[in-house]
Amino acid sequence: MALLIEREAAEGVALVTLDRPEKLNAIDLGMAEELAELWRELRYDVGVRAVVLTGSGTRAFCTGIDRGVSVPQPPSPYAVDDPLLRIGPKANDLWKPVVAAVEGMACGGAFYLLGEAEFIVASRDATFFDPHTTYGMVSAYEAIAMAQRMPFGEVARMALMGTAERIGAARAHAIGLVSEVTEPGGAVAAALRAAAVIAGYPTDAVQGTVRAVWAAQEAARTQAMAQAPALIALGNLGPERQAELFAGRRGGGGLGGGGGAPRVR
Repeated sequence: MALLIEREAAEGVALVTLDRPEKLNAIDLGMAEELAELWRELRYDVGVRAVVLTGSGTRAFCTGIDRGVSVPQPPSPYAVDDPLLRIGPKANDLWKPVVAAVEGMACGGAFYLLGEAEFIVASRDATFFDPHTTYGMVSAYEAIAMAQRMPFGEVARMALMGTAERIGAARAHAIGLVSEVTEPGGAVAAALRAAAVIAGYPTDAVQGTVRAVWAAQEAARTQAMAQAPALIALGNLGPERQAELFAGRRGGGGLGGGGGAPRVR
């Protein structure tokens, strides 16, 4: 199991933890399937009225897809299989509120999850970045998800600067990506407090409000995501060249191991 699930029956809150700390909580195919199954399961769990999503340890919330994963692709430039497209709660038709709690790095494919949370709580040491361009890949789904939460210029800068720059928690709060900043180690507790308040309200009113908020941006998001496969197919370097670029990175796990000394703002 790559996930830990704790259900607080009295509070009506489930705490879901990505549990691959040795890989900076990077997502392999097993975790991707577990996430999809869990969101579908929680649709039917009347005892869970709100969810907190976090990563194990303090180094990273999630660093995207595990680079050790092999994803077979159809033999066509018009089709791209992305195993992360089904890892989010909204992708699995879960409309119970999800609060993300971020400690450490959140980058790359982590935005598939953060993009489908209602809001984000982060510790002061959290950082957000998108390494795709550094490694010869198009940031498509990630940039689209963040464009729903961040000003255009901030999304463009993050997506284009790659591993050279990271958004710190204070800046993330200032631009609206993060709703609350805590002391290091405090993000989960703060997220659980918020989730417990929400879970204490009438369920139908809460879920209806979630749907209403998402309806305000869903049309633009759906249209943008429809263009992503073609942009990825056209813009990504070949696997061999990507592997060469990744070989020079520091650290392990997913896309978050870019080398150098990134600027945090």
